[in-house]
Amino acid sequence: MKLSKKDARIRRATKFRAKHAERDLERLCVYKSSQHIYAQIISSCGTKTLASASSVSSKMKNGGNVDAASKVGDLIAKAAKKAKVSKVAFDRSGFKYHGRVKALADAAREGGLDF
Repeated sequence: MKLSKKDARIRRATKFRAKHAERDLERLCVYKSSQHIYAQIISSCGTKTLASASSVSSKMKNGGNVDAASKVGDLIAKAAKKAKVSKVAFDRSGFKYHGRVKALADAAREGGLDF
């Protein structure tokens, strides 16, 4: 039985989250749609959002490109500093690590997040 593209992505995301549950680290969770990109830092127990940023909240003209993703990466790094979070696990939600996801991760690392 062949999985749909969305089901395969969700399966990959579930595998990461199951492995991450063993560690005691906050996670930087990324979600991307065709028009926007979202990032949030979730507590190690998974019940609380410590910081968040998105291309919607920052009123970017085009939130679906690499430039917007790097700006969201900067914003999430600043929000993480306010929440006193420096080390996170990068949860890409099953998306491939290239393009917008990679740009967001690189910008967050430059902003001071360690993962």
